[in-house]
Amino acid sequence: MLYPAVSDPVELVVELGGVVRTQRLKTQGVSRTALERAVASGQLVRVRRGWVATKDADPVLVAAARAGVVVTCISQAARLGLWVHEMPEKFHVGADPHSAGGKTERAHVHWSIPLLPRQPDALVDPIENVLALVAGCEPFEQALATWESALNRGLVTIPGLAEYPWKDAARDLLDRANPFADAGSETYVRERLRWLNLRLLIQTWIAGHRVDVLIGERLVLQIDGKHHVGAQRSEDIRHDAELRLMGYHVIRVSYQQLMHDWPAVQDLIMRTVAQGLHLAA
Repeated sequence: MLYPAVSDPVELVVELGGVVRTQRLKTQGVSRTALERAVASGQLVRVRRGWVATKDADPVLVAAARAGVVVTCISQAARLGLWVHEMPEKFHVGADPHSAGGKTERAHVHWSIPLLPRQPDALVDPIENVLALVAGCEPFEQALATWESALNRGLVTIPGLAEYPWKDAARDLLDRANPFADAGSETYVRERLRWLNLRLLIQTWIAGHRVDVLIGERLVLQIDGKHHVGAQRSEDIRHDAELRLMGYHVIRVSYQQLMHDWPAVQDLIMRTVAQGLHLAA
């Protein structure tokens, strides 16, 4: 297929994400002369052989192109706005074990054959590859929170994921995943309280607002975010009071308590259940 000549290669690089293989530019009509002129003038930077970038391109993508890898696993999950337990010390990237790329000490390299084939132009993994690597890289609870975040955001669906040949760890995550969990903290609570064998409803509506977890019939567990202040806190206090007037027992804990003092939170829930406060009067 023939493409019309492109007068401004810089505009095309910007349109294509800021970091591009030169072969892709050529297939879209950029002449070698125009490309060399843009590099010589400083409008484009030669990242490595066969790759160019704009001067203000995303440094993560520039680094990926320079190393011959794709951004993946929890690093790409975080870039997509998904819930991750914590940011890793090193960036997580992926490379085919038979490729010449991936030689970098600054990143954690996943040497593996991807679930979905990677296009030569790709600098970030598709979401399915991201989730596959998260499944094998993170502990079950943390990986499940990331998977459920992707489901909640609508980036994937359970029926769609079910079509792929997942490894055992990912298959276990798919079997347990709940697309309605709104935050990783709710995933943690559901998994940690599963042994109680009580009904756990995540993000259910009561008195015009969502509650994080409804345990049994009347026990509401609310989990404050990392930055729970101001108008949001005032509204939550009002809603808690309304729930109590309706006969619910409300336990509100902080994100820090959930993550760093779970035994104390679990003990409080157990004592509340033992007193029957999770049951309707």
